[in-house]
Amino acid sequence: MAKFVQAKKSCAVNPLKMSQPIGGALAFMGLRGAMPLLHGSQGCTSFGLVLFVRHFKEAIPLQTTAMSEVATVLGGYENVEQAILNIYNRTKPEIIGICSTGVTETKGDDVDGYIKLIRDKYPQLADFPLVYVSTPDFKDAFQDGWEKTVAKIIDVLVKTPEPDAPKNPKRVNVLPGSHLQPGDLDELRCILEDFGLEGSFLPDLAGSLDGHIPDDFTPTTIGGIGVDEVATMGEAAWTIAIGAQMKTAAEAMQKKAGVPYRLFERLCGLGPNDDFFMFLSEISGREVPRKYRRQRGQLVDAMLDAHFHLGGRKLAIGAEPDLLYDVASALHEMGTHITAAVTTTQSPVFEKLPCDEVLLGDLEDLETLAKERGCDLLMTHSHGRQAASRLKIPFYRIGIPMFDRIGSGHRMTVGYRGTRELIFALANMCIADHEENHEVTPDTWASPWDGDGHGHAAPAHAPTSSTAHH
Repeated sequence: MAKFVQAKKSCAVNPLKMSQPIGGALAFMGLRGAMPLLHGSQGCTSFGLVLFVRHFKEAIPLQTTAMSEVATVLGGYENVEQAILNIYNRTKPEIIGICSTGVTETKGDDVDGYIKLIRDKYPQLADFPLVYVSTPDFKDAFQDGWEKTVAKIIDVLVKTPEPDAPKNPKRVNVLPGSHLQPGDLDELRCILEDFGLEGSFLPDLAGSLDGHIPDDFTPTTIGGIGVDEVATMGEAAWTIAIGAQMKTAAEAMQKKAGVPYRLFERLCGLGPNDDFFMFLSEISGREVPRKYRRQRGQLVDAMLDAHFHLGGRKLAIGAEPDLLYDVASALHEMGTHITAAVTTTQSPVFEKLPCDEVLLGDLEDLETLAKERGCDLLMTHSHGRQAASRLKIPFYRIGIPMFDRIGSGHRMTVGYRGTRELIFALANMCIADHEENHEVTPDTWASPWDGDGHGHAAPAHAPTSSTAHH
């Protein structure tokens, strides 16, 4: 069990944390034809927009109510009204998702009240999907905004089925956490289909931000789960929640539609995937397909091969709670020591994390701890690259943003295959680092006890060449 510790610094020097509003906005981007709208100043939206564009390398739909100082003081009703009307008339979205920001939360804007007035004033918006989520950026973090948004989408859009309505045994709701990339969702969808199950993913970033090019330009999201499919998620037989952050959303689904859920806090590693595949076998009534039995064997072999390079390493990791717990626990099972862990918000998963403490801090804290504790492996998002350079240790990028590498959205850590790919990538990085910093040459082969002409004198007690045969 890890002790949760808060840093006592007055400010973040090199921030690890990302704010709630952009976590909520990204969740809305997993819906088809969506337009996320941040209720706040233009700067709040600009920073989030740049962050997502650099990470996904795609066009990102994100709008703002453009609150000025005067509008903030007097109230943002007119800005919200005008933003909704402009988006509705010009971009023709299927849903508008509104996330608050720190400035409007401090003022105390009643956005739910604004939406009610707007619906009453404009008949065309009476039944149009408008979902508002309170996500102040002066508290909590990225995954909290995602968690609240998914729960609110379920509360607003999922229809309560009739009491005697039958459930579809082949249909499964999947609620993925913010730590999963589009590549992870594609892998999960393939796994479900191989068990004869139909997955409804909420949010579905694999449909909207997986890097495909649409036939025609659209100013809204170009894929993802549709509002109509979300409405019928109550017909599913099961809900699978991935990451502790999704427990709230799974409970909302159970309360709203009576769909039971199973929470998987991890899907990286051998044991968690064994549990996952056995659960799918149980609810589908099918045996685990042969290809996944083979993938399991390949993962075990990969763990055996890689533990020579990962076992005993001291890991410094900075990430959102669910991502930190998922990846660090998998590496701990490979013999890696979680020596320094820094996160962004509180989470119950830290009670299960196999290390002494988790610090609520920034990347400066992570660098300091890594240096003090002699860490030789660093994992965090791309803003950790300078720290890794100063520490002169291998650096593996995880999470968002990952702006100095391409293909970040297609990386996988879930399933036997995703875990295997992560292990290979880390082990190969450690091998390359060793070769770079410990170059093997003929000079390095010689024993320091040999008089080899390279500055190594034979010790007095060592046999000379003329007496060696005796």
